[in-house]
Amino acid sequence: MIFDPILDLFRGKAITIPPMDGALRPNTELDDASVLATMTAPDALAWHQGRLIASSGADLVAVGIGVIASYPAPISALTTSNSGALAVALDPGELLIDGQAVALPEGLRCITALAFGPDGALWLANGSTRHQPSGWVADLMEKNATGSVWRLDSGTFTQIAGGLAFPFGLLPDGKGVTVSESWRHQLIRLEAGRQTPILRQLPGYPARLTPAPNGGAWLALFAPRNRLIEFVLQETHFRFDMMAEVARENWIAPALSSGRSFLEPLQCGGIKTLGIHKAWSPSRSYGMVVRLGADMTPQSSYHSRANGNRHGTTCALEVGGRLYVAAKGGDCVLSLDAGL
Repeated sequence: MIFDPILDLFRGKAITIPPMDGALRPNTELDDASVLATMTAPDALAWHQGRLIASSGADLVAVGIGVIASYPAPISALTTSNSGALAVALDPGELLIDGQAVALPEGLRCITALAFGPDGALWLANGSTRHQPSGWVADLMEKNATGSVWRLDSGTFTQIAGGLAFPFGLLPDGKGVTVSESWRHQLIRLEAGRQTPILRQLPGYPARLTPAPNGGAWLALFAPRNRLIEFVLQETHFRFDMMAEVARENWIAPALSSGRSFLEPLQCGGIKTLGIHKAWSPSRSYGMVVRLGADMTPQSSYHSRANGNRHGTTCALEVGGRLYVAAKGGDCVLSLDAGL
């Protein structure tokens, strides 16, 4: 893959997808995991006042208890601070901290992730200037890179970086922040005014990052990469015709879940044989959570493969030796042993 850019000049652009191997070797851990709670499209997770909370559409749910707050629009991100402050972002581009609306600067209207730093400052990932978080698939298929990362400290917003391809996860520390950049399939480091890739060529689209209590981090990947979708991303005229003429849920594009409609692409041939869905077949949806070491290299992973149904994993949170996973495409929150 190192020589692909040079070879592309002679053969055309090569479509190469990194294999799932080593620490990313497929397994069935997510499909075998216990369901802690079922709810519609759980997305972001946080630990607040001694309990696990999750976003489910416009509802904020205390897992095992029920809905504790409802908002006028779907929740796009949430986080809590060490002091107990609760920050919630809404899909139309709104931010509330402990229930109070915060005025946002121009261009900050697509909040995909929130995280408090050790100093109490709030970091914000702005996925796009052209779409709301719920419009992520359109942002990908338009091949946009208008995202940014911001920091809110003492009432002042500062843009830390721009030109990002849908930042979707934040992991701040005392020196800077690690960011998952979905459309470029990588993690980057923003520190001292520099932007440095630290984990590239992921086999899927990375979502949120959360700290692991004993160092490192948990990374959720919400959908897989596959050759057909990568090919469509190279075909500009076809892609825009598809977006104009085909219903969004049936685009040849990543999805949070699949197999629910006969109109979806990727259903036959190498997908099913004798009515059995192959676990290793190409898929528009997948579930994966990766344990990253202190150097941000993958150490182990949990999967829900092509034939599974715990797909669209957007967030994983470790508390007290348990790993909680939001499977947005599977409509459930999972509970696993964090010591795989």
